[in-house]
Amino acid sequence: MLSVSALSTEYPNGKGGVVKAADNIGFEVPRGKMFTLLGPSGCGKTTTLRSIAGLERPTKGDIVVDETVVFSSGRDVFVPANRRNFGMVFQSYAIWPHMNVFENAAFPLRVAKKPLPKAEIEAKVGRVLKAVALDQFAGREATKLSGGQQQRLALARALVMEPRLLLLDEPLSNLDAKLREMMRFELKRLQRELDLTTIYVTHDQAEALALSHQIAVMQDGHIRQLGTPREIYEKPRTRFVADFVGATNFVEGTVKGREAVHGTWVVDSEVGLIEIAVDEPLDIGARITVSIRPENVHLRESVGHNGGPGMALEGVVDSKVFLGEVIDFQIELGRSKLLARAHPSLRTPIRQPIFVMLRPEDWTLIKH
Repeated sequence: MLSVSALSTEYPNGKGGVVKAADNIGFEVPRGKMFTLLGPSGCGKTTTLRSIAGLERPTKGDIVVDETVVFSSGRDVFVPANRRNFGMVFQSYAIWPHMNVFENAAFPLRVAKKPLPKAEIEAKVGRVLKAVALDQFAGREATKLSGGQQQRLALARALVMEPRLLLLDEPLSNLDAKLREMMRFELKRLQRELDLTTIYVTHDQAEALALSHQIAVMQDGHIRQLGTPREIYEKPRTRFVADFVGATNFVEGTVKGREAVHGTWVVDSEVGLIEIAVDEPLDIGARITVSIRPENVHLRESVGHNGGPGMALEGVVDSKVFLGEVIDFQIELGRSKLLARAHPSLRTPIRQPIFVMLRPEDWTLIKH
């Protein structure tokens, strides 16, 4: 449905050179899917979104929607934003304070090049307000809505034009934590029920993992990894992706050899001797970096032999933080520390010994 290929956008840096805000970006989004551009500030995600919207003119590349070319540097095509029929919701909702909820949602229809009959406007607005659960507030002043309701009104205003593509630029960032979590469910429900093809921009990793069918993690104008939320989280390809998407532990070590029974690799690491299960061939004596998520660092106050691959290492509780549903432990292990995430029922005191269970399949080889 949406195809972006070899897209680059450059700006002059004021010193005679250029800044590559987006560099050779490419991806495809099937109809009815939500695709997220995720990354820190300045990584190029908003520039990419604005280029798709027609609010920026890229330096080169192609953007095709439903087999219609809306931008092509090679063919000198640039369709203006107001002719692309895309809906867009910004970080600032830009609600008209002098209009009620109905009139805010109806505004794009009233200023369209081909004005619609009053009855058709009422029908279209009624449908979108019902979809975002604001139909009972149609006559209310927009400024009297809560933050979450204003966010849904901005979404309704984008949907009323029945856009081919919905573009969302950090739409939840102004909401408090609890409301933001609730609106994630609302957005996912709307996207699924209305079959909306959506491009979502955020720096919030939890938001991206919760909402997306696919995620592109961006850094310095480049896509560093493209994949499903599970692929991005469980199998990060680079240190940046592993570190940016959730918490993780990085461990350096030297490959010692292959474990005879289970075929895992034995690594002499800074936390001790560990076994890792990776598909890539490794060289004996090679220095490698591996990572493991805190929830995969399993803690036990005592251990028995389980007969399976993996090792139990003895460490010491350095510190812990109670977070309600989990407790984060910092465990001194060998020459380093590991972050572990455990159930609150584990109450091992600080400076007391504890065993760390590390399964070979939970390690990820990090490529630099």
